[in-house]
Amino acid sequence: MIYIYIFLTLVRLLIVQALQTEADVRPRTHDLCVQMGIMSTGKSNAITNVAGVRVGHCAVIAGESIRTGVTAILTHGDNLFQRKMAATVYVCNGFGKLTVSTQVEELGEIELPIVLTNTISVPRATDALLELMLALPGHESMRPINVVVTETNDGFLNDIRGPHIDQEHVFAALEAAASRPMAEGAVGARTDTVAFGFKGGIGTSSRVVPESRGSYTVNVLGQTYFGGILTICGAPVGLELGQYYLREELEQPRPDANQDAGDGSIIIVISTDAPLHARNLKRLAGRTMMGLMHTGAIGSNGSGDYTITLSTTHPILHEQTMHIPTPLGNDGLSPLFLAAIETTEKAIYGSLFRTQTTIG
Repeated sequence: MIYIYIFLTLVRLLIVQALQTEADVRPRTHDLCVQMGIMSTGKSNAITNVAGVRVGHCAVIAGESIRTGVTAILTHGDNLFQRKMAATVYVCNGFGKLTVSTQVEELGEIELPIVLTNTISVPRATDALLELMLALPGHESMRPINVVVTETNDGFLNDIRGPHIDQEHVFAALEAAASRPMAEGAVGARTDTVAFGFKGGIGTSSRVVPESRGSYTVNVLGQTYFGGILTICGAPVGLELGQYYLREELEQPRPDANQDAGDGSIIIVISTDAPLHARNLKRLAGRTMMGLMHTGAIGSNGSGDYTITLSTTHPILHEQTMHIPTPLGNDGLSPLFLAAIETTEKAIYGSLFRTQTTIG
């Protein structure tokens, strides 16, 4: 009898473990047969689909009120200051913080990892990244260096006023960066977000243009914290579930209502192996907003809507006096535009599908 009891106990433990594992690993959209668009997905269906691009997360969770974190995106494995990437910043609505965006715009290049965190922690993350880069070998005489740190406001689930992001968290996100399939959902900088009134997070996706158009990939990471009327592949999901922007005001008009529940932010990062200069990278970035609108976002007054786009081809050497690679011509951009729209939309869905219930 004792052996039967032990056997049944082990079976129960295995079942519990299996149920917990299944609950922790949320399905991606394609696992639930949510298909959209016409483009093929990249091999990893993630922003890391371009060789060298890596993403790392560090969640900061403590007590009942600290729900925040850091996400770091590296464009290659070498010294990013010495081998810069062509890049641009596109701003749909500038109610947010994105450090050194004017220099990225002016020079058309990015020279450090991209770090995402919460609004109040941008200066702290900037200091941490500066200290790390200044300490690298070969940077002993470096003076100017420009750090790209951006944010979304996580004050709904997180004690945003507290100094909870430290240097160690930024370093941990950078060290965790890997080219393996990246985590999605309530991870890293998006441990704490809300999108469309549901739990938001980080989502990613990838698209490949046809071989006749170069087989280039367009890959997106989206950090979602915004409002609107959730629409999935044209279906009015938010409306059917009764969770959408202005619902209460429309059903029970209140003249004193002044809180804009549609506010928030979205940070989109595109990596592509298409050889593009900054001007056409900006044109590509603009198409992400079309994908964003497909999901039902409204781009409200208080929403910081930014896209950072970079091309991993033809790195720009720090002391290089001439940099004249052959870029893709304007007539070759339309398939990339469609890829940006589709992969942005899918990344946003992924941020919702892959997230976990969070109490804060």
